[in-house]
Amino acid sequence: MDFLKTLQLQKQNAGVSTGTVWIKTKAAVITSFSPVDGQEIGSVQSADKKTYDAVVKKATEAFEEWRVWPAPKRGEVVRQIGDELRKYKAPLGRLVSYEMGKSLQEGLGEVQEMIDICDFAVGLSRQLHGLTMHSERPGHRMYEQYHPLGVVGIISAFNFPVAVWSWNSMLAWVCGDVAIWKPSEKTPLCGIACQKIIQQVFKKNNVPEGVSCLVSGGREVGEWMSNDHNVALVSATGSTRMGKAVAAAVGQRLGRSLLELGGNNAIIISKEADLNIAMIAATFGAVGTAGQRCTTTRRLIIHEKIYNKFKDMLVHAYKQLKIGNPLNEKNHVGPLIDTDAVKAYADAIEKCKTEGGKFIVEGGVMKGKGYESGCYVKPCIAEAKNSFEIVQHETFAPILYIMKYKTMEEAIALQNGVPQGLSSSIITRNLLEAERFLSHAGSDCGIANVNIGTSGAEIGGAFGGEKETGGGRESGSDAWKVYMRRQTNTINYTDKLPLAQGIKFDL
Repeated sequence: MDFLKTLQLQKQNAGVSTGTVWIKTKAAVITSFSPVDGQEIGSVQSADKKTYDAVVKKATEAFEEWRVWPAPKRGEVVRQIGDELRKYKAPLGRLVSYEMGKSLQEGLGEVQEMIDICDFAVGLSRQLHGLTMHSERPGHRMYEQYHPLGVVGIISAFNFPVAVWSWNSMLAWVCGDVAIWKPSEKTPLCGIACQKIIQQVFKKNNVPEGVSCLVSGGREVGEWMSNDHNVALVSATGSTRMGKAVAAAVGQRLGRSLLELGGNNAIIISKEADLNIAMIAATFGAVGTAGQRCTTTRRLIIHEKIYNKFKDMLVHAYKQLKIGNPLNEKNHVGPLIDTDAVKAYADAIEKCKTEGGKFIVEGGVMKGKGYESGCYVKPCIAEAKNSFEIVQHETFAPILYIMKYKTMEEAIALQNGVPQGLSSSIITRNLLEAERFLSHAGSDCGIANVNIGTSGAEIGGAFGGEKETGGGRESGSDAWKVYMRRQTNTINYTDKLPLAQGIKFDL
């Protein structure tokens, strides 16, 4: 466990920080167990309400100073954070893999996402632009500009324990905001590690204490944040149920929320698809991160003319999968996050069977040497109907549902026929089908791909989805605007005061 020492992680860790200062509390202790081998990694002290309030006060004070730093100067701090992440990529990637359970390659890839968003944010720090408009009044100039928003609360999920924080915080920081992060209570050590990696950069650059805050804890911390008038924006990643609770609390106080919630993603496989591409996209999409990505492929909608052939290819591919310790790069599938997730997986399989689903690759919990944590399960495939209640819900596990279609209209209707709207894909060599899928009458998801799978988004594009996925957008494109407040400005540079719409007001 050399990577734990490298990241300065102890058996017992303070879980509250305002940047370079760590605060001990007497609140509940969260113990982190690895799903890889069931071993205790370490423990983290949660925040209590008094400590949370003190952190928010410090963050609010820091905002007053941080917001007046020139944006490129803030970007320089983020550039240095990117360099630190490059230095710690290997140990942090191993921690992500060990504490969360995803493959080592995916753990390293997640840290690379953090590095990439730092690079993106550095460039953005010199491009926080507005617009100019022509005024209807002579001698007037109109334009709009963006100002820092304030305190940004970040609630992240266990499946991407570090990347989603970086998507939010790096953009928030270059925009002039301060961040308070509540990492998942299932992966608390990843949050501690990130704070320790960046604290030397903050100290070296005399960044105000409170610009980067960490508040560990359970559901109650998210509730404090959602109901806190001092938190201008709450960015929450997690289940649809959690997102609805956050949206209701934040909306009730007329705050802002950025929600990235569940997905129920499908790939349409055309009769004109390259089946080799389709096979790789479907298999990785379904079993990557053991089915615990919000962009995991959960449904395959296959043209009836190739259905049997592709089904046989799927079964053959699943027979090649190696399930085991994710730190071993020969394995394809690691564990689920905990035994509660295993129970949800087993319940979903039974529900599917009860509704009439037929499993062509059976599931089950892995037993024996190497599987002592009880968190390893078999990726499985069921022939099912889109209308099944279980198919309409997101199960965070490697369960893949397959179904037939005849026409492209039917396929798109099946694709759209779920409450979620995150990611979608079509595999086809037919240009007309591809364009139809991407048209106004095509996929209703926030992400729509052609000839790639549903997962593996790049940071350059805005990430998020519609319907019960929440409507939020993170990462690239113009997602930065959600972290700022827009202001329209009109300047009169004459000695007269003409009114808009031709109104006369003479005294």
